[in-house]
Amino acid sequence: MMPLRITSHSIACAAGVGLASLASALQERRSGLRPNDFGEPILPTWVGRVPGLEQLDLPTKLAEWDCRNNRLAWLALTSDGFLASANAARERYGADRVAVVLGTSTSSIGATEEAYRRLLPDGQYPLDLRRPIVHTPHSLGDFVRQAIGLDGVAVTIGTACSSSAKAFAQAARLMHLGLADAAVVGGVDTLCGSVLFGFNSLELVSAEPCRPFDRDRSGISLGEAGGFALLERDGESGPWLLGYGESSDAHHMSAPHPEGLGARLAMSDALKRAGLAPGQVDYINLHGTASQKNDEVEARVVAEMFPARTRASSTKGWTGHTLGAAGVVEAVISLLAMERGFAPGTLNARALDPACGPQILLDNEAASIGLALSNSFGFGGSNCSLLFGMTAGGLNS
Repeated sequence: MMPLRITSHSIACAAGVGLASLASALQERRSGLRPNDFGEPILPTWVGRVPGLEQLDLPTKLAEWDCRNNRLAWLALTSDGFLASANAARERYGADRVAVVLGTSTSSIGATEEAYRRLLPDGQYPLDLRRPIVHTPHSLGDFVRQAIGLDGVAVTIGTACSSSAKAFAQAARLMHLGLADAAVVGGVDTLCGSVLFGFNSLELVSAEPCRPFDRDRSGISLGEAGGFALLERDGESGPWLLGYGESSDAHHMSAPHPEGLGARLAMSDALKRAGLAPGQVDYINLHGTASQKNDEVEARVVAEMFPARTRASSTKGWTGHTLGAAGVVEAVISLLAMERGFAPGTLNARALDPACGPQILLDNEAASIGLALSNSFGFGGSNCSLLFGMTAGGLNS
């Protein structure tokens, strides 16, 4: 594929709001996970909650879209100079030539939950929540279009935990077809009752901070996050999106393919699109949710595909599993690893599962990373791998 330059990116998650804050948390091994204090009743688990969203005010012109999810989107949009970069792209290409492609698992369903909790005696929503746009799956995408002033192609992707990784792939295709000259990609998901109790009903939620790839792991820690990236065909500076790979297991509603077929296809196709080999990858940000099957299968595939020198880790011990936003969160962490010269370890893991190969790091390591792969594997077997490079050719100059 034609490499695309990432000219701006931003992040807002439990481990840090802004790239510098998140980088510090990663390097200092400071987790954003805390005992859960969200929802009614309180589920006894640990979560990655972004503080201050309840007190955040949207600009008056965006009040119609006000909800927790869109407040987090605004926090990410206004971090790291991203909104200014997106506005500049609008002026450079035109409002109809910058696509918006965003991933989310639940969009603003938290607002709908609140509306049902506060139903009036006649069965209607309370007046302050009679805003149809916050009760649709496209609430996030519409909000971001309005915030930046765009009126071109807009796509919402809902493929569970691969959603905001697949946003990069969808945007690359739109640009390849000439339907857009640039794209705002990313994703946002916030904590809500449907997420917390839905995953708890599947017996996947841990009562302790998650321990990805640990032999004694007991489940996931849910989190919330928002992040964005601006893709352009060229630019003065920034890393590159070199390839993507997508696959569908078609195996089970929630369990991965037992031999990791879909995961293998996604990683292989990302490399093939870039014309690169597994041995050239310096770092892999693994999906690594700390669920039993996901970690076992992903670890085995990585051990089989990549040489021992490849560094790999899950960073969900810092952020929690941010569902539809996981793809962009881990893409941003991969970019930070390349830009700052370190590979984060696997926070909270102590003794690795026997399925793990030598690639998986427990501790952080200083490293020159020219090529990074980021995995996002969603429920239902929706898989996406993204390949990033510091140069258009993928190797350090």
